[in-house]
Amino acid sequence: MKAGGTTRVWVRRGLGLLGLGLVVVLGLSQFVRLRYQGRIVPLAVAPEAPLALVFGAGLAPGAVPSPVLAQRLDAAIALWRQGKVRALLVSGDNSAPFHDETRAMRRYLVEHGVPDAAVLGDEAGLSTYDSCLRAHTVFGADRAVLVTQRFHLSRALFIANSVGIDAWGVAADEGRATPWRYTLRETLSRVLALAMVMLEVEPGSLNSRPPTAPR
Repeated sequence: MKAGGTTRVWVRRGLGLLGLGLVVVLGLSQFVRLRYQGRIVPLAVAPEAPLALVFGAGLAPGAVPSPVLAQRLDAAIALWRQGKVRALLVSGDNSAPFHDETRAMRRYLVEHGVPDAAVLGDEAGLSTYDSCLRAHTVFGADRAVLVTQRFHLSRALFIANSVGIDAWGVAADEGRATPWRYTLRETLSRVLALAMVMLEVEPGSLNSRPPTAPR
């Protein structure tokens, strides 16, 4: 076989493997997306639970919640005001200097009328996986309502239900379109979440505190 023909064969094989890999990734991502799709409910009909788990989403200048995070916090406040949950667990990444995400979340909730005693904080929520696992193992949550944007809920619900939490989800951006960049990111992140659940990965931080979530 001529050199040119050999090259074409290897190119075809490479493209075939690439295509197969893409199909596998998309298939696994869809599995995670659809596994607990039925547990995403409107805020008005969310089930009652001991707590709502609110995931961090960055801070804006001035150490205040970013617009995405404020949207999550507003939905959590609505859940608390309606008596759907008794406490709010805010889980954020405080690993970087001058980036106290959990404190900013707590301050926002208290300023909007939630009693300080009803707000729990996890400063080691380095990822969605860590937040869910620590909510169960450190804070003792076995039932919760997850609060985040819809594009993120599928992955969060898959992780939470896989690590021992009877979890339902409320979309903080209910009725709004999802930007395409988030859709692309979640396609890959869902596959990573599946792998972490299957491998039972330890959380990024082993820092813990006594479980204080209400039962």
